[in-house]
Amino acid sequence: MLKIIIQDPRYLSPFNERARDLRIQNKPLWLIQRDVLSPYTEQEVEIPMGTPIPRFEEPCLVYRDNLYFDTAFVKSFLVAAQRSKKPCRAAFSANDPAFREHALPLSTSYISQGDIYLADLWYFPNGYVDEAEPVIIDMMSQEVGYYHVPPYISFNHEDLVFQVPMRSMLAIDSWVHIFVADVIFGLFKRGLRFEEQLKRDPFYKLRILSKALYEGKQVLECSELVKIGRNCTIDPRAIIHGPTTIGDNVTINAGAVIENCIIGDNVNISQDCQLMLSVIGDGSFLPFRASLFMSTFMDNSMVAQNTCLQMVVVGRNSFIGAGSTFTDFNLLPTPIRARDGRGELAVANRPILGGCVGHNCRLGSGMIVFPARTIESDVVLFASRDRRVIDKDIHYEESDHHRLSFAGLHARLYPRNGITQSQSWKFIPEDIVQNIEASR
Repeated sequence: MLKIIIQDPRYLSPFNERARDLRIQNKPLWLIQRDVLSPYTEQEVEIPMGTPIPRFEEPCLVYRDNLYFDTAFVKSFLVAAQRSKKPCRAAFSANDPAFREHALPLSTSYISQGDIYLADLWYFPNGYVDEAEPVIIDMMSQEVGYYHVPPYISFNHEDLVFQVPMRSMLAIDSWVHIFVADVIFGLFKRGLRFEEQLKRDPFYKLRILSKALYEGKQVLECSELVKIGRNCTIDPRAIIHGPTTIGDNVTINAGAVIENCIIGDNVNISQDCQLMLSVIGDGSFLPFRASLFMSTFMDNSMVAQNTCLQMVVVGRNSFIGAGSTFTDFNLLPTPIRARDGRGELAVANRPILGGCVGHNCRLGSGMIVFPARTIESDVVLFASRDRRVIDKDIHYEESDHHRLSFAGLHARLYPRNGITQSQSWKFIPEDIVQNIEASR
C-alpha cells in the first residue's frame, strides 16, 4: 500500500519547529508514524499542504504529518475501512471521552460535522478520490485517577482523573498535546494495558510472578516490567518500578526513585532524583534531588538540583537552573489557559498543568514559573529581582542575554517560521542590537 504524507508547515510554539520533528515518547514523531505504518505500507510520497494529491490507482493511506497514532488505532481504522471497500476518513464521536477531554481542546486540525469530528487520516482502496465517508473509531477510553486531592483543588470537588484510551490518535497542534501524547496517551495507556493483560491472561500473570520469585524482587521491579538496555550502571539502592523502559549507557545513582517512565540512551540520573510518569530524552542529565512528575524532557537537556517540574514539557538542548519550580495549579479557581494551534490563549481543559520550555533555552536558578506559561526557544533568563517569577509567556526578543556585550555567544538556533535573525531584531531596542553587533 502507498503512503501519502501531507506536510504541515506550521511551527509549534514555543519550540519554533514542525510537529513532525518534535519528540513523542523519546522518538521523533515522523519515526513513530513510520514504525506504526511499516506493516501496512511499502512506499511513501510527501506533498506540501495545499498541493493536489496525486491520482494513484493503487490502495493508499493519506495522513497529515502532525498526527500521533498508535498501532491499535491504525489497525482498527484499516480493518473498518477495508471492510467497507469505500474511501474512508477517520472520525471521532463528540461524546468519546478521551477525544473530548484531551484531543479536542486547543486543537485546530479537526473538522466538525454534526456530532462527529473528522481527522486528517484517509484510506482509499483504489487511489485518491475527492469524497470519503467518515469511519468513527472508538478510542475505548477508561477513567483513571491520578490525584486524590482536597476538594478545593478540584473545581467539581472530585478526584482528578484522565480518560485514558486503549487506541490513541491525536493531532499535535499545541505543546499541551505533547504532554497528552507522552503522559496520558503514552505512559498511562501502557500501565492500563499492563493491568488489562493481567486480568485476562493468567499465564502472563504467572510468568511475571515466576520472574519476580526467580530474581528475588518485588513484582513491579522484575525484569518483565523494567526493561534495561545495554551497558547500564544502576546502583542497587535505586528503586525502579515498572512498566519502565531504560535505554543504553544509562547511569542511575543511589536513592533515585523511578516509576513508570521512559528513559532514553546516555542519560545520567544522580542521587535522590524522583521521576514518576515522565519521559527523559537521550543524553539528558539530572543532578541530585531533581524531581519530575508527568513531565517530558527532550534530548540533551539538563535540570539542576532541587528543581521540581510537574506536568512540564522541555525541549532539546535546554538547561533549567537549580531550585526552580514549575507550578501547576491556579490558587484561585480560574480555568488554566494555554496556547492553541493558532497561537491564541484558550481554555486547556486541565485543572492542573505546568509550563513549557522550548529548545536551546538557559534558565537561571530559583525561577518560579506559573501554570501554562511558555518560554520560547533560544531564550536566556537570568535570576534577578526583575526576573524571578515568570507570570507571562517569554519571547526571544525579551531574552536577558540581549543586554550583554557578548550576547553573540548564545546563537539562535530555532527562529520562528519565516523570521530571520535580522528581522527579529526590529523588536529589540537599538542599544541592545548594537551590543549584539559589537560582540560578533
